[in-house]
Amino acid sequence: MLKNPVIGKVKTRLAKDAGNEAALEIYKKLLEHTQNITSTVQVDKFIFYSDLIERKDNFDNASYRKYVQCSGDLGSRMDYGFSIPFKNEYKDVVMIGADCYELTTADIENAFEGLRSTDFVIGPAKDGGYYLIGMKKWNRWILQNKSWSTDQLLNETLADIQSKNATITTLRTLSDIDNINDLANFPELKALL
Repeated sequence: MLKNPVIGKVKTRLAKDAGNEAALEIYKKLLEHTQNITSTVQVDKFIFYSDLIERKDNFDNASYRKYVQCSGDLGSRMDYGFSIPFKNEYKDVVMIGADCYELTTADIENAFEGLRSTDFVIGPAKDGGYYLIGMKKWNRWILQNKSWSTDQLLNETLADIQSKNATITTLRTLSDIDNINDLANFPELKALL
């Protein structure tokens, strides 16, 4: 899932301190990184754009199936993103955003590996959310009634999984890029300020 790279509409928390132009340049770098790490993963790939399908971006039209997100909160949009592959009889679906500069191809491959033996896989983010979530079958409840964009999201999600007696693989904890402090460990991104 990603936002179309439009000034003033991406990385809005970062833009409060860095400005809209710098936030846009950082987001473009994050999109480039996302394309680089996903291009070699040997799975069918779907992109869900926030506003409109970009046919002339770095995501090759032959390699990525492109859709527009539905309206609603993040949980509703993610649920829609999961619905497309699951309704088309895919199994083991993993979803990432485009704001984790530490995410690697190996992390994504490890997520699919985890789904071979557990119901869910999650990649915890240091801010209390997650950068990746995957499941073996379409479990809509996992995305309902959550405190999106808060430090409670991961705990709420893990509690739901535990309450359903489902199994989970947890990946390594990584940093999302949400605000200016998140750039401290990424000089190549900080240089765009």
